[in-house]
Amino acid sequence: MKKYTTYKTIQLILLILMAATAIFLVFRNADVYHQVATDSTMTLLASILWVLLALSFVFIFLDYTFFFGYKKEYREMEFAVRSDPTSGIANRFSCDMVIEKYLDKPIPADLGCIMFDLTNIQEINKLYGHLQGNMLIRDFSNILRLSSDELCFVGRNGGNKFLAIFEHSTPFDMEKFLERVNQRVRMHNTDIKNNMIEYTYGQAVNEDSSIREITQLIALANERSSAGEIHS
Repeated sequence: MKKYTTYKTIQLILLILMAATAIFLVFRNADVYHQVATDSTMTLLASILWVLLALSFVFIFLDYTFFFGYKKEYREMEFAVRSDPTSGIANRFSCDMVIEKYLDKPIPADLGCIMFDLTNIQEINKLYGHLQGNMLIRDFSNILRLSSDELCFVGRNGGNKFLAIFEHSTPFDMEKFLERVNQRVRMHNTDIKNNMIEYTYGQAVNEDSSIREITQLIALANERSSAGEIHS
């Protein structure tokens, strides 16, 4: 898409330069101007050329219009494919795409992950209905998204599970992220209009030789999340 935009921009610039050069040459040379104005054949030829030039501008403008419309539709389609409709963040497909980069490869030393469990979602669904449960998922997802800024990838891994993957990171990055999440959850829970968010998390890094694959890393984080302390 970027190459197409560049190509069309160059085409438009060349067309403008050629049109400006032609106009300049006609009006600069009195003999040429007089010949075009008085000779019917030259007048017809010049008219045809001006019409073709105008049509070229119109078609290039239409190309731009169709292209940007298509680009918008493509972005919307890509968002629909990669985003979870309930949470508004990356879906399982997007999580798998990040994971696939490290499949069948040695795990980098600076790769880590955190698995979150939204522990009270079933209780909210039972007490207040699935609409409120979906709102709770979206609120928690928004907290993860805001907290992950410039630190990690976050996505909904399915159901009440959320995954954060840290690439080229340090333990400080993971602690900073968890602190942001904790602070935002506390702020959310102080508002009596909101349903309480309760969650557990488990974190895992490339900490020993027994972990050789990213799937093992995520499984360890998930195991620690299931056995973790509930935060609210």
